[in-house]
Amino acid sequence: MVTQIELGDITVDVVLKDIKNVHLSVYPPAGKVRISAPLRMDIDTIRVFAISKLGWIKQQQRKLQEQERETPREYLDLESHYVWGKRYLLKVNEIDEAPSVKLKHSKMFLQVRPGTDEKKKQAILDAWYREQLKKAVPPIIAKWEALMGVKVERFFVRKMKTKWGSCNHRAFSIRLNTDLAKKPKDCLEYIIVHEMAHLLEPTHNARFIALMDQFMPKWQFCRDKLNRLPVSHENWVY
Repeated sequence: MVTQIELGDITVDVVLKDIKNVHLSVYPPAGKVRISAPLRMDIDTIRVFAISKLGWIKQQQRKLQEQERETPREYLDLESHYVWGKRYLLKVNEIDEAPSVKLKHSKMFLQVRPGTDEKKKQAILDAWYREQLKKAVPPIIAKWEALMGVKVERFFVRKMKTKWGSCNHRAFSIRLNTDLAKKPKDCLEYIIVHEMAHLLEPTHNARFIALMDQFMPKWQFCRDKLNRLPVSHENWVY
């Protein structure tokens, strides 16, 4: 069940769920506000809670609005692309062979068939990023399974428009945003640990924070680092 409350010029989406605690989120890129609340909680109580957090909400929205945006990609020579936080200059080679992506020194070589359009180039590069992530994730999960005492049954990699990752604690599975392959590897590790911590605690309550502090004492540094990096230039929808 989804409803909305208005706080001046801020609209808050309210989702009533089978949970124990209230959870407040402010999502990129525009600062959309969402509250997940227990089914039994009435709307007036939720409104009072939202008003009490108004200062924090506005602070988060300001941060998101100030966050740098990537320029739209046109997949042309000398355009900047990032892999694991390192900048590469694109070189497009048109040749009648199977498409490929290769990195050499500070260049990214994108091989495409003659006449390949921008949309297809993007699809080739997106698939390549997905493969880089699929290769990088298993050893990180294995490391943290041993440290955290949890088991990830499956992980999925896909384009995600509103978050870096998500967890289905009932299915013991996690989802990761393909764009993490563009960010430094410690940012990827932070997101994986964050989602794995949800296997122990599904919500973002005090116990979840304590678990993050226990397993990754510098997790807030990694989170802030990730949040400072440029995000994709697209009209994110919810």
